Amino acid sequence: MAPFVLVTPETVEEAIRELARDARTPTAVLAGGTDLLLDLDEGRLEADRVVSLRRLPWRTLSWDGSVLTIGSTLPLRALEADPSLALRHPALLDAVRAVGGVALRHRATVGGNLGRSAPASDLVPVLLVLDAEVEVVGPSGLRSVEVDRFVRASRETALARAELIRSVRFPEPRPSAYLWQRVRPANDISQLSVAVAFSPSDRRWRIALGGVPPRPLLVPEAAAALGGPVPEEIEVREAAAVMAAHRSLVRDRRASDEYRRKLVGVLLARAVRAATRIGGPPR
Repeated sequence: MAPFVLVTPETVEEAIRELARDARTPTAVLAGGTDLLLDLDEGRLEADRVVSLRRLPWRTLSWDGSVLTIGSTLPLRALEADPSLALRHPALLDAVRAVGGVALRHRATVGGNLGRSAPASDLVPVLLVLDAEVEVVGPSGLRSVEVDRFVRASRETALARAELIRSVRFPEPRPSAYLWQRVRPANDISQLSVAVAFSPSDRRWRIALGGVPPRPLLVPEAAAALGGPVPEEIEVREAAAVMAAHRSLVRDRRASDEYRRKLVGVLLARAVRAATRIGGPPR
């Protein structure tokens, strides 16, 4: 690993000043470090300075009525331990448990996962179907960005220079589920994943695909086939057919397009059944 200067700000304002200080100096942001340190060690990323967020007051989880807000530096293991998560956002718990092993989840964070925005991210598909918003802070103050607009491609987000992810906000609990397929569950990234959720407020389903380039994405045309809170089997089959024809199901080093097109319908059907079973018939 090439040498770098480690900066550990004590306040949010200091962190923003450090990031804004010199645009010519390659700088990386350290949240959990589970991906960043590997990228630095293996030469996929170069940084002369690394700004650590570990002293910022963002290792938080709060419920304001039905609204959940997760601080960007909260370890996934702490999120996994929240007793309300299984009842209110089961898909989010599914996704958190899909991230590596327990030791890794003690370091990995929601903010780090969003910042990297990998196509095979386990968290991003779930954030999409839950209509999560990213709260961003920077030189111009605080702003909110929908996850669907925040994540653009692998390692490419809507963050402007010197901006940081402060938290992620979820507007309402939803019956939901997340399923994935990979060769070795604890070690590999997903060949394909599917997240589903039903919104009680607008009475509509959301469906998202993960494990596909260039980024996880919503598939509203498939969700439109699911006509009610507990879809009929014919509706699930119609949604699966729409998913199987999606242009993002292409061949890469992890799986063939043919395999993905056969798999996506199986995952979707199981996810919808799991969401209606876990959450009960949505009211």
